[in-house]
Amino acid sequence: MRKRVIIMGAAGRDFHNFNVYYRNNENYEVVAFTATQIPDIEGRRYPAVLAGSLYPEGIPIQAEEDLVELVKKFDADEVVFSYSDVSHEYVMDRGSTALAAGADFRLLGPKNTMISSKLPVISVCAVRTGSGKSQTSRAIAKLLAVHEIRYAAVRHPMPYGDLAAQAVQRFDNYEDMDKHDCTIEEREEYEPHIAAGNTVFAGVDYGAILGECEKDFQLVIWDGGNNDIPFYKSDLAIVVADPLRAGHEQTYYPGAVNFRMADIILINKTDSATPEQISEVEEAAVRLNPKAKIIKSASLVSVADESAIRGKRVVVIEDGPTLTHGEMKTGAGTVAAQRFGAAEIVDPLPYAVGRIKETIEKYHLSAHLLPALGYGAEQLRDMKSSIDAVPCDTVVIGTPIDLGKVIQLNKPSTRVFYDLDEAALPELEDTVKALLRKRGLIE
Repeated sequence: MRKRVIIMGAAGRDFHNFNVYYRNNENYEVVAFTATQIPDIEGRRYPAVLAGSLYPEGIPIQAEEDLVELVKKFDADEVVFSYSDVSHEYVMDRGSTALAAGADFRLLGPKNTMISSKLPVISVCAVRTGSGKSQTSRAIAKLLAVHEIRYAAVRHPMPYGDLAAQAVQRFDNYEDMDKHDCTIEEREEYEPHIAAGNTVFAGVDYGAILGECEKDFQLVIWDGGNNDIPFYKSDLAIVVADPLRAGHEQTYYPGAVNFRMADIILINKTDSATPEQISEVEEAAVRLNPKAKIIKSASLVSVADESAIRGKRVVVIEDGPTLTHGEMKTGAGTVAAQRFGAAEIVDPLPYAVGRIKETIEKYHLSAHLLPALGYGAEQLRDMKSSIDAVPCDTVVIGTPIDLGKVIQLNKPSTRVFYDLDEAALPELEDTVKALLRKRGLIE
């Protein structure tokens, strides 16, 4: 008899685990996915065209809140936890719920879920979301460009629309993002690579995506999402640790796994953290992963127009996931507003409306910031209305994208940029060059 399985997820890792481990496995029957973190995922089906011959009707996606009822309804044998950026306590709370309902509780590890490539793979992951993966990936990309290495950046999944149509997505230019109707969160991750003239892949089926990469490129950068484990087996695993959340490298899943597997642990934001916070992360690295190379870097913040901030009353927009399940109280936008002399950071929370207000209340956000959210038309409208209502002079955009291209703002704005300290690049370059030589890509 096939074991009946429920996969708990958030429209990313869950689909990948299914594709590589369960899809053609006749020992199991996946009876449902559950969804959380991302709005409006539940109520759909994982489509039959992606689910394979064992699932001619696809697989239902239900709300995680219904887990106990689903275990009983389907007489499920196993519940498989398959999403990221949550505390160890949170994981075991869900495990206790599954066990009490009568099912086993399982985590799938790297051996069963990482896909091997014939190309070299450099993975960039993190201990928590908002640690600085994007700027690290951009730094690696610049190093590869120096050696004229053709690479593809493969981004952790964010398939929030038509899953069948999003199975394999390739982004070579801004128009491709429009064609695929990308959300703000997707644009935040894809746009920096595209702006640098590089190609980004994302989607649902990462085996098929890897096949496309192997046709045209020499190397793959796995650009991880949240603090998830790479989907591809890495030749060089870089993990970014955030000393502003010192201790989380030991207490958050699966960032603690990344921390222990890393070849390089990059301790970022050394210009914002205290010496004690930096030392705490460094001591954990030496104890938990003594083989890893430790690199420290500041996260350098700049803005497009300092005069738009200096002496002005500003509203700060930060990366949404960093504030929500990332649990950060500040971000690059806040740092820029303070560093470049804003007269006041206006509290926008009283002016939040609709889905933005719901998110603020759900995650108990109290800092004077708005999370950049835009998973659909309704959220985008609420985002615009929330920003427009704030009585201020300037919008400080701390997200990785030009929000003004997505939302027509009713007041001036300026973008915030953040990059790794140049002083950290030689150590990164030495390690990257060693890999390129080993794989015969440079002499």
